[in-house]
Amino acid sequence: TNQEAMRAGRRKKGGEYFKTTNQRSEIHELKKNLNEGKTALQKDAVKKVIAFMTCGTDVSPLFKDVVKAINTSDLELKKLVYLYIINYARKQPEAALNIVSTFRRDAMSTDPLVRALAIRTMGCIRIPKITETLVPTLKAALKDSDDYVKKTAALCTVKLYDIDKEVVFDEKEGFIPRLRSLIEEGNPMVVMNAVAALTEIGMKSGEDVFNMGPNMLRALAATLSECNEWGQVYLLDALAAYEPSEKEAETIMQRVTPQLKHKNAAVSMSAIKVIMKYFPLVQSKTAKKLAMDALRPPLITLLNHSIHPPEIQYVALRNINLIIQKFPQLLTGFQYLKEFFCEYNDPIYVKVEKLEIMIRLSENKNIDLILQEFKSYAKEADTEFVRKAVRAIGRCAIKLVDKAKACVAVLVELIKTGVNYVVQEGIIVIKDIFRKYPNQYEAIIEVLCDNLDSLDEPDAKAALVWIIGEYSARIKGSEALLGVFAESFQQEGTQVQLAILTAVVKLFLHKPAKSGALVKKILTICTQKIDNPDLRDRGFVYWRLLHHHPKTAKQVVLAKKPEISDQTFQLEAKTLGILLGNINTLSSIFHKPPAQLVKGGRTTNFKTKREADDEDEYEDEDEYEDEDEDGEEEVEEKQKAAAAAPKQANLFGFEEETNKAQEEEEEDEDEEMETVLANGVGQNYAGLEIAANFSKKGSQLLLNLKMKNNTSTKLDKFRFVFNANFLGLQSSAFNPPAILPGKTVMYSAPLHLDGKVDSKNFGQLQAALKTQLGVAFFFVPFTEWETLFNEKDIISTPQDFLSKWNSYPDHKLALNDPESSESADVQSSLEEIGMKKMAYRKLKEGHACMFLSSNLKGKNVLVEIEFKDDDLTAHCRSESTDLAKLALSIVDKVLSGE
Repeated sequence: TNQEAMRAGRRKKGGEYFKTTNQRSEIHELKKNLNEGKTALQKDAVKKVIAFMTCGTDVSPLFKDVVKAINTSDLELKKLVYLYIINYARKQPEAALNIVSTFRRDAMSTDPLVRALAIRTMGCIRIPKITETLVPTLKAALKDSDDYVKKTAALCTVKLYDIDKEVVFDEKEGFIPRLRSLIEEGNPMVVMNAVAALTEIGMKSGEDVFNMGPNMLRALAATLSECNEWGQVYLLDALAAYEPSEKEAETIMQRVTPQLKHKNAAVSMSAIKVIMKYFPLVQSKTAKKLAMDALRPPLITLLNHSIHPPEIQYVALRNINLIIQKFPQLLTGFQYLKEFFCEYNDPIYVKVEKLEIMIRLSENKNIDLILQEFKSYAKEADTEFVRKAVRAIGRCAIKLVDKAKACVAVLVELIKTGVNYVVQEGIIVIKDIFRKYPNQYEAIIEVLCDNLDSLDEPDAKAALVWIIGEYSARIKGSEALLGVFAESFQQEGTQVQLAILTAVVKLFLHKPAKSGALVKKILTICTQKIDNPDLRDRGFVYWRLLHHHPKTAKQVVLAKKPEISDQTFQLEAKTLGILLGNINTLSSIFHKPPAQLVKGGRTTNFKTKREADDEDEYEDEDEYEDEDEDGEEEVEEKQKAAAAAPKQANLFGFEEETNKAQEEEEEDEDEEMETVLANGVGQNYAGLEIAANFSKKGSQLLLNLKMKNNTSTKLDKFRFVFNANFLGLQSSAFNPPAILPGKTVMYSAPLHLDGKVDSKNFGQLQAALKTQLGVAFFFVPFTEWETLFNEKDIISTPQDFLSKWNSYPDHKLALNDPESSESADVQSSLEEIGMKKMAYRKLKEGHACMFLSSNLKGKNVLVEIEFKDDDLTAHCRSESTDLAKLALSIVDKVLSGE
């Protein structure tokens, strides 16, 4: 009977609703119960429907039957029906719109819970047509007499923003002003949700919707301690985004200080962010000291492993890493430093962060204690952590000049232990120390060389080779030590080979009589037996320098190295400001600005507006003054070195060229940059003179520009673009530094090869450059064909070459005016731009073919040069017809000498 069914429904526990048998028959039974008109049966049936819905069963056919129960006075049943409607309104939009009148009626109910439920449900139904009904209802709810309804309406405003942005920002509707006014009402629950809504809308729109004034500021500060913990995070983040006056800053810092002791780490970190943001605005020394004293305990508490798990400790450490870069003296005291000592049971990721922070906190008065810690870490079992500990000692040596000797002593002691991975990491670190302190610690070189046989890692080998080469003049038997490495030269990796090559050349420049045979052996291997283009090209450069310009070789190879510093691991001021402004977010954990983590990520700068304005005003001027001074010092040093350079023996017995010949070659190198915009060259010249050429760095194609400002105006706004051209070449970015009046700037713009292609004007690229002077047009000639070819990815075996050759279509071009028809000259010219000869076949007298492999713009291009009497014909085959035709034109240009 129905009464028995009602009693059974009341006896059911929540989990039993998910026990289903024959769903089809049960849905029929549910439909019957939903239409019975009895509250108990309807409630039981709707609970069963919700259970089906949760399990993934489609119960949308019951929509009309469930909706009939919406007019009930039973609050629990109404909630269940509303939950069902939220989930299925999109599948049944017309049916959902038919019950809008019920929503409106419930929104005017005398029960505030029903009013709030109606508002929340209408906001969750993401149907554009519901906006007309939602807007007036929501406006009324924002002015409701009940705080719970206003709190719900505030959050519903964000949902309305997702449906219709323009309505929310419409001044006539007044949603944003009303949300602001809710903050000033003082109820913690309402204030918290209004701030959350404004924050969400501001993040999505990118606009400052708070428009915070003194009244709102006081309301936030007064309500702060009364909100729940997540509400406090919202309020603190809103305060951190505000630009206060000095008096306001001091007052807010006092009101925020109690939140530093909150047990929730998120609240504590948000409070830290507010205090750090306002700290530069406070002038009172007493207030500053109180703020610094208040910041230390919560930061240390976050590291307490008995309170917080390792994951929270890691997040805290990443944030502390940023904070001490801004306030380096915050945690330098011994009582704070010891909190960063590694525990035996700390996870590796926590240990590594603690190491990093100890390096940052190291100073002359605490370095002895830190070194003892690092030394103990270097004896642990975790090899990766040991390596980082050894590396940390080296960084401390570079950072603290007065204590470098103590750091080196610890490193030597560790190397003498003979532990392989400690020795190798120690040698790598000591190389950097020698860079920082040249000619100061040569006594330890003997200890390093004693471990030569145990080295098996490329980084360690390269480091020791660099040390031997750099100090070959002082090391007894340095030629024998490098000879050991030379024996296995061809078996070593590229990194070690490059180090050996440079070290041997340094040795020859120091000891020409003892190392002539060794350097000739290495140069011969590099230039004749090595396929790696970097190594081969460097070998040719050294060979030519030693052959023709021994004095220049000494100035280049033995030039003074720039000192390194620990600032390598320091963030730029601008980036640091952005990260500090986003403390307590993923940005501060990954140490990347929001824009790099999330598309459209919000960027908050830590600097106050006054700091940013002052920095912008003087940044450019200081930068260029420094550049000028550095440039003058560099020129003076080069002149002194050239004057003091002793006469050097010539490797191959040729007489040295005169200084005049060297000067002529340097002038020729300058002339390689062709003037493309000047008076009478290019179009719309207005005072900015430009010379240009192309080059390649690694795999990156570059446009090198030499720009001289002949006007009295500082040029700092640039926009550059290539017109559609035969290569499809276009700039990836164009951000040259500002050019002061009368100054010259060198800038290399990165390029990419996937722009629009136009076969007209082969060999010429039309460019446009927009500055404050207007738009100038000019042509940049392109003759650097070798930058387009990639020797590493070419087809290298005859079998693969033949297979591809037969599968690609043929394109040919008769070469009109080649410089030479000799096969050796043709091969040399084409190999210079990156092609590789695969075969040469002589067919009959006066008729032969040469086959070459190449990789042009990332795709294989196969080339055949047909020699017939004195005529040449080029054949190109590739999967891309456009690339094959481009290759034919390039071959024609190269062989004609253009």
